[in-house]
Amino acid sequence: MKPDYWDDACRALARRDRTMGRIIRACGPAHLASRGDAFQTLARSIVGQQISVKAAQSVWERFAARAGEVAPARVARMRSSTLRACGLSGRKAEYLKDLALRFAGGEVDPARWPQADDEAIIDELCCVRGIGRWTAEMFLIFNLLRPDVYPVDDIGLLRGISNNYRDGQRVTRDEARAIGEAWRPWRTVATWYLWRSLDPLPVEY
Repeated sequence: MKPDYWDDACRALARRDRTMGRIIRACGPAHLASRGDAFQTLARSIVGQQISVKAAQSVWERFAARAGEVAPARVARMRSSTLRACGLSGRKAEYLKDLALRFAGGEVDPARWPQADDEAIIDELCCVRGIGRWTAEMFLIFNLLRPDVYPVDDIGLLRGISNNYRDGQRVTRDEARAIGEAWRPWRTVATWYLWRSLDPLPVEY
């Protein structure tokens, strides 16, 4: 389902930024869509760290089959040896257990997030082992559909700005922040279109 702010954001960005307007028009009707369950989205992000998409999917399928139900209470009870047998490293097994225990114990609680600002959610997620700011920002974009997330540590975002606004010259994070000021309060939308300017397939996480 399309975020309720998407069309307004596209119109505003296209009106104030000719280059962004061109990118938006070139991308057609595609839009950001939520990946659904919060725990599963974060668990997938841990499984996929530092391995290819294909390898991550293979490990995830083995893990999901062994778990039966990818839910906090179930994963919290799984042995580390069982998780490693699915193809997870010992460290990733620890990260998944920590994530599951924090969800099950209420330390990480999605019920609080509708009233929380982005930074509060990032702080909460970064308490989980194996989750850093970039992963938390991807979660805000792809699961919570927050409209003004701007992940300046993301290589794809920097490359998109470089290609479209700097004739291919390298862009620093500070320069990206300055350029992004013009896109508030829709920096999620601008980021998503910059990703798509590099790859015509919709970005997923």
